[in-house]
Amino acid sequence: MTMMLRNRTVFPEKTVADDPRWARIVARDRAADGHFWYSVATTGVYCRPSCPSRTANPKNVQLHATLAAARATGFRACKRCNPEGLSADGENAAIVARVCRLIEESEEEPSLNELADAVGRSASYFHRLFKSATGLTPKDYASARRAAKVREGLANSNSVTEAIYDAGFNSSGRFYERATDILGMTPTQYRLGGANEDIRFAVGQSSLGAILVASSRKGVAAILLGSDPDALVRNLQDRFPNANLIGADGDYEALVARVVGLVEAPGLGIDLPLDVRGTAFQQRVWQALQEIPPGQTVSYAEIARRIGSPKAVRAVAGACAGNSLAVAIPCHRVVRNNGALSGYAWGVERKRVLLDREATHGH
Repeated sequence: MTMMLRNRTVFPEKTVADDPRWARIVARDRAADGHFWYSVATTGVYCRPSCPSRTANPKNVQLHATLAAARATGFRACKRCNPEGLSADGENAAIVARVCRLIEESEEEPSLNELADAVGRSASYFHRLFKSATGLTPKDYASARRAAKVREGLANSNSVTEAIYDAGFNSSGRFYERATDILGMTPTQYRLGGANEDIRFAVGQSSLGAILVASSRKGVAAILLGSDPDALVRNLQDRFPNANLIGADGDYEALVARVVGLVEAPGLGIDLPLDVRGTAFQQRVWQALQEIPPGQTVSYAEIARRIGSPKAVRAVAGACAGNSLAVAIPCHRVVRNNGALSGYAWGVERKRVLLDREATHGH
C-alpha cells in the first residue's frame, strides 16, 4: 500500500519477509543449502536455510549470499544445522559414496551390520538411507557390483574360474547356482559373447502392426512392436548379436498367437514364462509395473515411490524405456504426473490404444 504525503509518494520499506529466500527458510528447504545463509540478531548465530531450529522473527534476520558474509557478522555458527559443514543431504551422499567404495573394494560381500557400523549408523537407518539414495538395497547393490565384476572378468580373465574368484565368490558352486540369473546364460556362453545361445523367434501381425516374439530356453526374452517386420528382426539381432537366431516353426508360431491375443485384449492378461534381463534396479521397476492392474495407470513418480526410491523418477523412466517385453511388462500403464501420455518405445499412439482397450474391456 502506498501513502500520499505532501504530494510525495512514499513506498513502505522492504523487509526480509519480502525476499523469496525467506519462504525457503520457513520451509526449511534443503535444496537451498549452499546457495545462501542467514543470521539472527537475537540469538547471535548464523544458519543454513534448512536449519531445524524454531523459525526466527524476520525482523531479526539478515540474509547472506556467501558463508564469508555470514561469518563477518561476528556471530557464531549454529550447532544444530552446522552451516560450516556439509548439509544433511551432502553428509548422506558422502556416507553412501563411502559405503559404495567399501562394497566395491571388499573381497567378500559385507553384511548390512558391517556396513552400518563402518559409517556409525544403525542398520535400519542406514538401509533406508542407502536405498533412498541409490534405488537399491545394500545387498542388491553388492550383488550388482559382483555381477558387473563377473562380466568384466569373463571378458578379460584367462578362465571362468579365475573370473568367479576375482569377483568375490568364495566357491564356484555358489556362483553356478546363480549364474543364469546373473548373466542370463551360462558363464561360458557369456564369455563367448552369447555365442551358441539359441533364440527362437517369429513375426506375426496384430492390430498394432507387426509383432516379433523371441524366446530363450528360460522363457520369452523379447516382445517387440513396430510397423516394419524387417526392422524388428534387425532390432532383435542388435539385442542378441552373438546368439543363434532360429526362425519359427509351427509350434513357436502358436506362442506368437498367444502374445497377439495379449495385445488385442491386454486386460485379460496371459501367463507367459519370461526371461527378464536387466540390472537389479531395472528388474525392480519392471516387477512394480507387472503389479499395476489392467485398466489403471500410475505416474513415474509413483513407481519410484513404490520401489522405495522416490528421487529416482528419471531412472524409472529409463527402465521403462529399456523394457524389451512390450505388454507383458506393461510400461504402457505409466504416465506423467498430470496424466499425459509420455514417450513409449513402440510409439505413443500404440500406448494410447492399449490403455483405451484396457479401459473399455475392464479387467
